[in-house]
Amino acid sequence: MNMTHTWLSILEGCLLAALGLHILNSAGFLISGTAGISFLILQFSDFTFGQIFFLLNIPFYVLAWQTLGWRFTVRTFLSVSLLSGLSELLRLYVQVEMNPILAATFGGMLVGFGLIILFRHNSSLGGLNILAVYLERKFNIHASKTTLVADLLVIACAFSVLEIGSLAFSFLAFLILSSIIGRYHKSPAASQPPVPVLQES
Repeated sequence: MNMTHTWLSILEGCLLAALGLHILNSAGFLISGTAGISFLILQFSDFTFGQIFFLLNIPFYVLAWQTLGWRFTVRTFLSVSLLSGLSELLRLYVQVEMNPILAATFGGMLVGFGLIILFRHNSSLGGLNILAVYLERKFNIHASKTTLVADLLVIACAFSVLEIGSLAFSFLAFLILSSIIGRYHKSPAASQPPVPVLQES
């Protein structure tokens, strides 16, 4: 695959995901995966979302490097760095006011399609996405299942932080995101023979 096409696609995926996360964050809704954990920590920290998101992903690069290959790890590191930077720019220069249902819907859709683009170009947004890709490649557990379970655990931890209304809209965003990944993300095992975990792709 042409490298220019690959990196333009990764940029597009990060832009979609960053905008979706910004919409959800601006509405005060919980964000999925590692971003959701970052959102929870944000409530008790002086760091920004982009800074927390970048720092939380650092330990997961070890798992990615050892099990998913250096290409995936490098692309994921650059994707996470890019999304962190875009999140900072959006926080400073873009204000979003949106109906809660629309915020949950558009936020979940944008993050979902952003992740699809990244998955299809051997990248991710780190953290729980790395775990989802690892479980899919090694045990053929679809990424949408891992994502949904992780998101439900994040929601469970958020009851002490968010009101019921915000949790409900957050759950709507999670369902939309998981549905998009489930319908549009093709498992590698479904289209080709299993690839050894340590093999570079």
